[in-house]
Amino acid sequence: MRPLRLLAPTVSLFVLSPALALASTWDVDQAHSTVEFSVRHMMVTTVKGQFQKVTGTVVLDEKDATKSTVEVSIETASIDTREPKRDAHLKSADFFDAAKFPALTFKSTKIEKAGKGKFKVTGDLAMHGVTKPVVLVVEGPSASIKDPFGRTVRGVMATGKLDRKDWGMSWNKALDSGGFVVSDEVKLEINAELAERAAVPPVAAQAEKPAAPKSAAAGSKTPPAAPAKPSK
Repeated sequence: MRPLRLLAPTVSLFVLSPALALASTWDVDQAHSTVEFSVRHMMVTTVKGQFQKVTGTVVLDEKDATKSTVEVSIETASIDTREPKRDAHLKSADFFDAAKFPALTFKSTKIEKAGKGKFKVTGDLAMHGVTKPVVLVVEGPSASIKDPFGRTVRGVMATGKLDRKDWGMSWNKALDSGGFVVSDEVKLEINAELAERAAVPPVAAQAEKPAAPKSAAAGSKTPPAAPAKPSK
């Protein structure tokens, strides 16, 4: 029984650890989130577009948000600028090459405080076969609320910018009046609604695991010992 006594404090620590109790997982609600980008067109106006298919997960440390993690995946072919010909060009090898690189991914590597209610999130952006760091300024997360469907939700908003040439997207055309058709700088704005994932208590998770099957040797009964012969 001594091993069980040693194990008990370990189990209690696992269940009651503040770090575990304060960490929660939140999924991006695609229907109520937007991933938007904007570029200067012909040096005279700003054109915006969105990606319609995005998934993501935030593991939020309620006690210290800088210990949280963020992972996002975007379907490249879901790009939408409200102009089919332009969308087709953006999906081509001149830009995103969606057939060859079907997804963009972002994975946080560092989160720092950047003022009241703001954070600077640095992460690796994999796009067009190139992975480079990008920095987003994030506002939130907001206080959580219950939506009409009983889910616990909260929101975040992030902004940033990047140079598309750093990811190998250098297509352009010079204008007779000077400048180029498309700016190299791309501005980003993300508005995400996060829905809390139901937590599974560690003890319950362990209880759900099926018991290991007993071996034939373990399940067999030991035959009773033969009676001792009387001494002469």
